[in-house]
Amino acid sequence: MKITALTPYIADCFRTNWVFLKVETSDGIYGWGEASLEYREHTVAEAIREIGRTVIGKRASDIDAIWHDVNREVYYRGGPVYMSALGALEMALWDIKGKQFGVPVCELLGGRVRDRIQCYANAWFSGAREPEEFATKAKDALEAGYKGLKWDPFGSAYLELTPQEFAKAEACVAAVAEVVAGRAELLIEGHGRFNVPAAIRAGDMVAAYNVGWFEEPIPPGNVDALANVRRKTKAPIAAGERLYSRWDYLPFFTAQCADFAQPDVIHVGGMAELRRIADLAEAHFIPCCPHNPCGPVANAATLQVAASSHNIPRLETMATDVPWRAEVAQEATTYIDGCLTIPESPGLGVDIDVEALAKYPFLPHELRHYKGTLTDIRPENADYIFKQ
Repeated sequence: MKITALTPYIADCFRTNWVFLKVETSDGIYGWGEASLEYREHTVAEAIREIGRTVIGKRASDIDAIWHDVNREVYYRGGPVYMSALGALEMALWDIKGKQFGVPVCELLGGRVRDRIQCYANAWFSGAREPEEFATKAKDALEAGYKGLKWDPFGSAYLELTPQEFAKAEACVAAVAEVVAGRAELLIEGHGRFNVPAAIRAGDMVAAYNVGWFEEPIPPGNVDALANVRRKTKAPIAAGERLYSRWDYLPFFTAQCADFAQPDVIHVGGMAELRRIADLAEAHFIPCCPHNPCGPVANAATLQVAASSHNIPRLETMATDVPWRAEVAQEATTYIDGCLTIPESPGLGVDIDVEALAKYPFLPHELRHYKGTLTDIRPENADYIFKQ
């Protein structure tokens, strides 16, 4: 069974654009991958087409050999663009192999260690600006069954944190903490926005509310600086979404800079690499909690890896999404008691409707993280994707 075509598809999803990859074979079996790379969607789609020169005509079942060939042939390897393109290809090849043998991909990765995984919610806060608005949204998330809530309360702050910004952030955290009151875990996102002293102050503030972690408190690129924050703040530190392979994770673990590792199945180059990083983290007794804010194919791929790893205790889930997600994607997972079930259908457990995708063509979107508009993550008619 030979690879005959790699076709990327780009579709608007309000805050950014999804990038899906369909890989076709000579036997008629196809697989889906995802290469969503926020705000650089056409760049990663072109990288997929270039990778096609290396892989068209190769046996679809030779996943590891193809991965290493592509990684070698890029030469200037690594980084978000090519690793995301490679990640989409690798996911699609696992999807094909699972369909070929009639089993979920987790069965090919060593079998299941769980049938469902605890999830925490992202995007539950859509549109909130003030503390009372965050509190109202938190009530809705609890009613939807989520037992973990993650959000960034820091508005437009970047590097420094003014007294006014500090007070506003603390008021937002306090409002949500009062609503949650032990019913769900609080997880605070930093989006890499602070310098070291501001990160330490912010970390100590959120630690007073017994948060599960403080995520990406400083910009990526200096694990020693992150280790300094970890040593000096009272909050557990989570990081790693902007690392792109097991080789990037080696100095991360050596520096002892985080309490939780957060590789992204897209950006580290796919499912096997995510599993390798989870295993490396396990050797350091650090939980692996994958970054998972993208689309339905990445979510399905991450679920399959989580099903086969003892060291993935919880999973990020986009609680709300655009109304057309259900139109373009058929997802074989269900939401039960704050958990997503592991699909039992062959392959990844997701399929994409190409005709539906065409209704939502690419729209350019800009980074909102440091402009005070971060919570404008969903349209007004967005709803919870998975409900109990």
